Amino acid sequence: MIPKCTTGHFLLLAIVCVALGNAACSRHAGAQATPFPVSNEVAGWAKTGDTRTFSAAELWSYIDGDAERYVKAGVQKASTADYKFQNTVEVVVDIYTMGNAQGARTIFEGEPASQAKSVQLGDGGRLYTGSLVFWRKQYLVRIVAYKQSPEIQTALQALARGIDRRLSE
Repeated sequence: MIPKCTTGHFLLLAIVCVALGNAACSRHAGAQATPFPVSNEVAGWAKTGDTRTFSAAELWSYIDGDAERYVKAGVQKASTADYKFQNTVEVVVDIYTMGNAQGARTIFEGEPASQAKSVQLGDGGRLYTGSLVFWRKQYLVRIVAYKQSPEIQTALQALARGIDRRLSE
């Protein structure tokens, strides 16, 4: 015998479906919300710690001496995470969220361009011997390696492309 479905049953079923759909969307959005790639999302790179975040008011405690330049450009927060390439080279990735794209561009253009190679990342990028800086929309990204190696420039660009993909989503 098949039980009869009432309007109440359909209403309850609709509420459950909406709740489950919202929960799934929230999990998916949360997973995409961070611009930091998870370990091995970019070949050879492992995230080695938690992401740390500093508000504009706290930025001085992270980049003492240069924080004022970022605050003037409209920084809202800075997030930083450590990575390791093929278990040999450690880097730090800093992502500055500015109030608008002009703020990110201002900081980027304030960086020295001499001895840098232009790279196709975001809205503009520069590759140095042991670091890479680029900006996309309201974000400024800086990746700094703690050690030099022959493959580090190629590896930095690969990690930067992984971050850039996430920022463009």
